[in-house]
Amino acid sequence: MSIAANIVDGRSCGTCSLCCILPEIDVFDKPANAVCRHCQPGRGCLAYDERPATCRDFFCHWMTKADMDEAWEPARCHMMVYTQGPQITVLVDPAHPNIWKTEPYASQLQQWAAQAAPSGGYLIVYVGDEVTVVGAKAG
Repeated sequence: MSIAANIVDGRSCGTCSLCCILPEIDVFDKPANAVCRHCQPGRGCLAYDERPATCRDFFCHWMTKADMDEAWEPARCHMMVYTQGPQITVLVDPAHPNIWKTEPYASQLQQWAAQAAPSGGYLIVYVGDEVTVVGAKAG
């Protein structure tokens, strides 16, 4: 089954390029929060047909999770959510550093963290160089 088969009907990246900006992409020596040299923000990837598997195989949760409502569209919420093993990762556009602390996002992130915890999972929010584990108790 192709990865594209997991895309929620009716969803597309549209003008969003956050996956080409927010994460570190080792294969391109691209640091986090920098525009990939192959990206034209708002238009897409200039190397789309030749892009590496790292890019070809990646889809954020907005694209693959039907239970994420319109508020979570990355171009709207200024965040990108995905999972790596037990970690739910939330990358926040540094131009909107506090968006994840507002509603409806803050309570949803707390809920996801609580749901992940019993199986050893956790949720981490990255805003620039700031890292926050959501739901972690101070100790």
